[in-house]
Amino acid sequence: MDHNFRIGDSKVLESRETLDGKMIRRRREAADGRRFTTYERIEMPPLTVVKRSGNKEIYDRDKLLLAVKRSVGKFFNSELEIEDVVGRATEILYSYNTDQITSKQIGEAVLDVLAEVNEVAYVRFASVFREFKTLEDFENILKEQKKKK
Repeated sequence: MDHNFRIGDSKVLESRETLDGKMIRRRREAADGRRFTTYERIEMPPLTVVKRSGNKEIYDRDKLLLAVKRSVGKFFNSELEIEDVVGRATEILYSYNTDQITSKQIGEAVLDVLAEVNEVAYVRFASVFREFKTLEDFENILKEQKKKK
């Protein structure tokens, strides 16, 4: 099946804001009658990420989405739930009101969101992000989560 649609060759059938009001969902119809959906979101000013090595790169939301999907995607029912996690983590990063963040801040922002939405995904992501080496590391994070409840 060919999914190569040109947006310019399509017409908008319906436009809606997403539930959180942060994106516009547009239902479109291609010239040949096939339908598809596009999403538009506000483009924020670029953030520079300082990696553990000291190297710098531009924050890439799609790269974070892929990383979250790879590490904890199986704990969610839909792509939209993962999108929401990354969107909320990105909001946290922009709330720091700086143009430079660390990779550690990115991981902690994702953990903050996961702690609210999916405890199992939280523990899994924490184990990778914080590089757990022992069973005690897992026990500590579980104790920490229980205290928060």
